[in-house]
Amino acid sequence: MQNIDRLILRLGEITLKGKNRSRFEKTISEHVRAVLRPYPKAHVRREYGRMYVETGGESVEALIQVLKNVFGIMDIIPVKQTLPQLDEIIAAAVELIGEQQIDQLTTFKVSVKRVWKEFPHSSQDMNHLVGSPVLRAYPLLKVDVRQPQIELRVEIRDGAAYIYSELIPAVGGFPRGSNGKAMLLLSGGIDSPVAGWQSMRRGLEVECIHFHSYPFTSERAKEKVVDLTRVLAGYAGVVKLHVVPFTEIQTAFTTTGQDNLMITLMRRAMLRIATRIAEQQKGLALITGESLGQVASQTLSSMNAIERATELPILRPLVMTGKDEIIQIAKEIGTYDLSILPYEDCCTLFIPKSPTTNPNLRIIEKVESFLELTPMIERAVEQTEVLTIEAGSPLQLASTAINEDWF
Repeated sequence: MQNIDRLILRLGEITLKGKNRSRFEKTISEHVRAVLRPYPKAHVRREYGRMYVETGGESVEALIQVLKNVFGIMDIIPVKQTLPQLDEIIAAAVELIGEQQIDQLTTFKVSVKRVWKEFPHSSQDMNHLVGSPVLRAYPLLKVDVRQPQIELRVEIRDGAAYIYSELIPAVGGFPRGSNGKAMLLLSGGIDSPVAGWQSMRRGLEVECIHFHSYPFTSERAKEKVVDLTRVLAGYAGVVKLHVVPFTEIQTAFTTTGQDNLMITLMRRAMLRIATRIAEQQKGLALITGESLGQVASQTLSSMNAIERATELPILRPLVMTGKDEIIQIAKEIGTYDLSILPYEDCCTLFIPKSPTTNPNLRIIEKVESFLELTPMIERAVEQTEVLTIEAGSPLQLASTAINEDWF
């Protein structure tokens, strides 16, 4: 992109947020400044209802690439900035269209918005005053006011005019962390990272919890989850990962003689542990990657029995989403290739041939009462490893165990 002076960041759903709008815009601007730190010449300016990034000579393509992942930004608009004078606007418009490399018949229209009412020409007049020189300069252009292939937009303000023709879609949603904190049960599979990304897109601050059954699961499996968390951190800046030792609890379930309930028992224990960690981290909900009917533990009956193990709300962003759509999102956000790496996780261990899809809660609670789960859950929480992971950065060890001093 040549001679692009600035980027206009068009904000999404926060425009509906009334009195909270200013706070949400401030959160987005802080996120924008954070992702632009590697580009010191770029400068951010915020006005009510919109945000600008002055490129300062930095690579426009590089700036757009990082800004596309900032939650709350709906579109990124590369603009040419000029003085609000007719001849300057026409020159910039002709130059901008010339960068389109038009080599065949192309439909076109001009849309002018005159915000500065003292400008001497009306918006309707400006459509013709700008469009005519552009048509003369590029004979392959043909006017189509209904469905043009190129729409040249001009916005005239007091002190500056902005000329642009491209709106680059960004991730949208709500600003990071603007809707509270929740804990994501992160496996090494395809679904849970997508659920985490969708939760962050809705303004949740997400901390990840992974259950690791060493030596049944390898260090490579743990590294895979760390890498998945790092991808999520690329959207949030920093994400904490809680790695829970689950071997003792998981092997205890193999002694019950209730193989068909193994998945249900494991999931309920995971929710209890995740609830304890959420309470310590001030998380207000748990997030899972469950999709209705996808596997035995994700029937409505199974999910009902499993979620009785916690009083925290369980958010299931993917509950009505099909597998093909989940895979497509995973590819788009960059988690798919990691998720399909063939490293096992604890959810694939000791899986019965015929897991129940309609578990009986009374039987489940009776089995759990024989196992004395509470001390094992306490040990798992105490021995949980907490890792702080930044986007593209080496792993940082925050704590080798959860304890009161760390909080």
